[in-house]
Amino acid sequence: MERPEKRALTGPFLAPDWDLGRLRLHPPGRPLVMGVVNLTPDSFHSPSRPLGTSAAVELALGLAEAGADLLDLGAESSRPGSKPVSADEELRRLQPVLKMVRAETDLPITVDTFRADTASAALDAGADAINDISAGTADPAMIGLVAQRGCGLILMHMQGNPGTMQKDPQYGDVVAEVTDWLAGRCRAAEAAGIARERLMIDPGIGFGKTLEHNLALLGSLDIVAGNRPLLLGASRKSFIGEVTRAATADRLPGSLAAVAAAWTGGATMVRVHDVAETLQFLEVLKAVG
Repeated sequence: MERPEKRALTGPFLAPDWDLGRLRLHPPGRPLVMGVVNLTPDSFHSPSRPLGTSAAVELALGLAEAGADLLDLGAESSRPGSKPVSADEELRRLQPVLKMVRAETDLPITVDTFRADTASAALDAGADAINDISAGTADPAMIGLVAQRGCGLILMHMQGNPGTMQKDPQYGDVVAEVTDWLAGRCRAAEAAGIARERLMIDPGIGFGKTLEHNLALLGSLDIVAGNRPLLLGASRKSFIGEVTRAATADRLPGSLAAVAAAWTGGATMVRVHDVAETLQFLEVLKAVG
């Protein structure tokens, strides 16, 4: 595979826009910053999983006040080894928070789900896009729903499922295989009627990958993107601990190093727990460039 010259760490930042239907998101000289709100009792980073509706709304609005460009709400954990929840439980956790956050802010909101019924309810409640960790493979109705509703869609790569994905993941060439698989899912989505500009891809750092696989992908985000909008979700993940031996609570510096990889790889967006710190880091990179 022929690889283009890598972007320097400093210098003008360029990345594709992402069209959500209601609005079009344009990276403002840096990757857009997505703030994480986990409506679950078992997500891996405890500060991102507030207990109760009021606390979750407070967290979401706090991330908005800190400068997040958009918010990502998820009501089912996808950490390694996590157990699935029912569709009813997912909606019970999601709907009150989404409705209250939507009433308080016009900030774009994505909802992290692989279920078409949950996605439909979320869009009815004011969500702008769906973040599907299965890339439309877990629920055959998802791609058709998104095409019908004209919203944005994030397609993520995962080998296996959250319960089994970290049990000896194998690739011949992880960059080529993830790139080709995501390109195939984009072709399927476009064939179903989803506009190219409404699709964003995510290499799925930590989803069925070893440390070596994750590092190879982080160093090749421009290859994986293929001139499409790309989301990098690497915040506080276990590969940082494998490199540094830092506990989850101490992985902000490593998370910012991954954000630097998003900059050099031309990622449209980064999904993070620490919005203010990430924005400060990116604004300094932007100023140096």
